[in-house]
Formats: sequence, C-alpha cells, structure tokens
Amino acid sequence: MADTQISTAMSTWRLQAKDFLEEARRMKPGPKRNELREMAKVLRAIAKLDEQSADRAKPGEATGR
Repeated sequence: MADTQISTAMSTWRLQAKDFLEEARRMKPGPKRNELREMAKVLRAIAKLDEQSADRAKPGEATGR
C-alpha cells in the first residue's frame, strides 16, 4: 500500500511538469513560455530526486553496493 502512495506522489510531479510543457507549447515564444518550460524542468528534477529518495527508503531491498 505504501508503494502505491509513493508511486502516486512521483507521478504527480511528472504530470504537473507535463501540463506545464503542454501549456508552453501552445504559447508563442517569449518570457512566459520560457518560465513555464523552466518550471517543468524543475518539476522533473524534483520527480527524479523523489524517485531516488523512495528507492532508498524501501526497507529490505538490496542497495546494489
């Protein structure tokens, strides 16, 4: 059950990033579009860190070291 909750939280970051990128693609080039693209980039980075953190937090699994 906890894995499902972690998975949902990770996909939330990625879904938000996807929404920002889709909105940016509909806009003409300019500062607002660039801001949306930068926000999507940050959200993807957060999602990646969140995934790595969740992988480390899983008890009982080999760490690969």
